[in-house]
Formats: sequence, C-alpha cells, structure tokens
Amino acid sequence: MAQTRMYIRKNDTVVVITGKEKGKSGKVLRVIRSKGAVIVEKINIVKRHSRPTSEIKQGGIIEKEAPLYVSKVLLRCPKCNAGRRIGRKVLDDGTKVRICRKCQEVLDA
Repeated sequence: MAQTRMYIRKNDTVVVITGKEKGKSGKVLRVIRSKGAVIVEKINIVKRHSRPTSEIKQGGIIEKEAPLYVSKVLLRCPKCNAGRRIGRKVLDDGTKVRICRKCQEVLDA
C-alpha cells in the first residue's frame, strides 16, 4: 500500500466521524503511516485473549485500542471545538503550519 499524506500527528485530539464510535473524541496515541491508520485513546476497543508468558504472568482477556483508518477521523479545532478539515499555510517567517479550513486558526503551537 502506498503511503498517504497524513495531517494528523501523535498527541492531536481527533473526532471520529463514522462507525460505531461516531461523535467520540480522543487523543492520538500512535500514527501508522504505512497502513494509513491511527490509534486513538479509548476508541475502537477490542478484546484479545492472551496466554501467560514470562513477561505477562497473568493471562486472560485484555482490552486494547485497535487502529482506525485516518479517513474516519477529523482533527478537533480548539477555536471551533469541532472536527474540521485541515489546510496548510506558509507563514511570513517560512514555517509551514496546519490551519483550520473553517476559521483559519493556526493549529500548530
């Protein structure tokens, strides 16, 4: 699979726009560029059965976050307080920043 351009980074707050978790938001824990996916905190929880190993003494059912395709999430704009599409802009000093497409707020600190 070809790498996709991703505007979402680790520690961003995102909103899920489709699926069973629609409307929920959370912090991005990990970005998987090769799959075009993100892992969001407390979103898309799955159960995995695990055996006891030398590292994990207690086996059983473990709940963990599964990846979501990046097309299913939108970055949350702090000014609009909603999931918005993202644009890019070059500032006067030459730095590239991400902006909210609706309110033109700069999202990178």
